[in-house]
Amino acid sequence: MPARLLPRSLFGRLLLVLAGGLLVAQLLSAAINFAERDRLLLNASGMQQAQRIADVVRLLDSLGPSERERIAAVLNVPPLVLSLQDAPRAPLGGAQPGPRAAMFTAMLRASLGAGREVRVDPAAAPDRPWPPGAGHHRMMGGGPGFARTAGPPGPVLRTQVQLQDGRWARFDSALPAADGTLPWRLALTLAVLLAAVLLLSYVAVRWVTRPLHVLADAAEALGRDINRPPLAEEGPLEIRQAARAFNTMQQRLARFIEDRTRIFAAMSHDLKTPLTRLRLRADLLDDEELRGRMESDLKEMETMVSHTLEFMRGMGGGEACQEVDVTALLESLQSDNEAMGRTVRIVGRALAPYPARVALLRRCLGNLIDNAVLYGERATVRVDDTPQLLTIRVEDEGPGIPAAELEKVFEPFYRLEQSRSRETGGSGLGLAIARNIAHMHGGDIALRNRATRGLEAVLTLPRRS
Repeated sequence: MPARLLPRSLFGRLLLVLAGGLLVAQLLSAAINFAERDRLLLNASGMQQAQRIADVVRLLDSLGPSERERIAAVLNVPPLVLSLQDAPRAPLGGAQPGPRAAMFTAMLRASLGAGREVRVDPAAAPDRPWPPGAGHHRMMGGGPGFARTAGPPGPVLRTQVQLQDGRWARFDSALPAADGTLPWRLALTLAVLLAAVLLLSYVAVRWVTRPLHVLADAAEALGRDINRPPLAEEGPLEIRQAARAFNTMQQRLARFIEDRTRIFAAMSHDLKTPLTRLRLRADLLDDEELRGRMESDLKEMETMVSHTLEFMRGMGGGEACQEVDVTALLESLQSDNEAMGRTVRIVGRALAPYPARVALLRRCLGNLIDNAVLYGERATVRVDDTPQLLTIRVEDEGPGIPAAELEKVFEPFYRLEQSRSRETGGSGLGLAIARNIAHMHGGDIALRNRATRGLEAVLTLPRRS
């Protein structure tokens, strides 16, 4: 089967294999049952007719001529039409005995014994009309009860047996017609078996694949919260091993981040002392211009240390999630920027609260708005909310960014040449922090140049039902 036609999930593929194998097995079982049923029916019907003819022949041999004619008239009842002849009748031209006739002949010879002249040929119809109601009983599909068929129900065989006095007894016998319909009991049995096995297969496959879904959900949640509760190490051996390996990986990652954060916290603490001494010494300078430059450098160093520490600590990843009114949050940022003389416009609104870490989401949106205002004169925030995705676009009217730099600006401490100034350059961590916050919420940030003028930062946050 081509790969594009296979189900995409492991659950679907396992279920397809089990269902396909079961279907093939059922078809083979049905074919064997039909073959066995036909063989048994053929043996039973042929043996019954052959045994009856053999009994009638023995009875006729034991009677005299007058009694024989009387008994023959009595036994001349369909589906076995009997007549006495002085000589055998020639077979129909071109008619060849079929497999049923050959088997019937073998059964009849076995019943009569050796030394008896027997001829069995197919006949188009019995000599005399087949009386209505003399056929085999069969169930009609139109209603309850039985109805009799008119005429022979199956193929007619002309059997001619020579009696002991030289005369011939001819029997026109109708074999039962082969029933081509599916026996309802067999169909019901196969259907019940198929339904039972499919149900068990569904339960078994779901039972096997469910831990994989749990592991996938845990891996996705790990990217948002490194301190999430560990997986339960239960179930089959392979599942317990996978859960144990996942928990070990989580512990190592948490320990690594904690150690790195502790180192940078210590570095930050140690840097505060020399920075404080430098600030005190700068205050003692008589040269106003030199003192201003030193204070500006010290302020930039403190900002870089503070931002670096926030970045390494994971930007407050220990904060709990809560329902956030995104529209109110944006309006609060708008008020703060307008108080500083900046222009920020909001278009659209969120349809429902979004589960997030408030301080982190505010920091993310604040960084995007700051970039738009600092490098693009003004910011326009467009909100597009759907039941599946919350999209926030922050547009500016600046010069934009070269296409080759659109991804590089997310790297820590990376700054464009035109932004390397103390007034607007920043620390090079704003976009890196914003994207990390988006990733913590399962979303992402992308930058693209607008068709007219300026840059557009697109923040996408998935809504989880």
